Amino acid sequence: MEIRPTKESDLHDVLLVEKAAFGTEEGQEIADLVNDLLGDPSAMPILSLIAIKENQVIGHILFTKAIIDSNHSISAVILAPLAVIPAAQSQGVGGQLINEGLKCLSESGVDLVFVLGHPEYYPRHDFKTAGILGFDTPYPIPQEHADAWMVQELRFGVIGSVSGKVQCCDVLNQPEHWRE
Repeated sequence: MEIRPTKESDLHDVLLVEKAAFGTEEGQEIADLVNDLLGDPSAMPILSLIAIKENQVIGHILFTKAIIDSNHSISAVILAPLAVIPAAQSQGVGGQLINEGLKCLSESGVDLVFVLGHPEYYPRHDFKTAGILGFDTPYPIPQEHADAWMVQELRFGVIGSVSGKVQCCDVLNQPEHWRE
């Protein structure tokens, strides 16, 4: 399997992966979200990676710029979404996309990575509950889903010295994107 940054020519395949991974209705919404994020200047710089196996795009991950309301200068991103086609799920593709993304982000100087996702999945990749560490979501989420808001530190010592409300790019800055 190859993991590489996306090119403009990959957009059609990326959107097909999103649709397949999330099912018909939700998949179209996620595909539209990805398309909008890729064109959102406030989301830049972004990191968009695809997984390719046997000349087919089987997975996609997207990281967009975030800002933390604090007195510290911190580089942060939000992971949203991560998608793997059903035929390739439970084979480690998502984990490899996460690991490669985190490696690229770390090398580029990103300090923190946030995700609103499945609390059973992301902790396997060293994500920790963000709310209890002092990071608030852009919009309130129900208390029963508080564990779905997670963070991973890419620069040791940032967590514990910084806290605040996370601000996302314009496209993600809508309450409907903050339900788990």
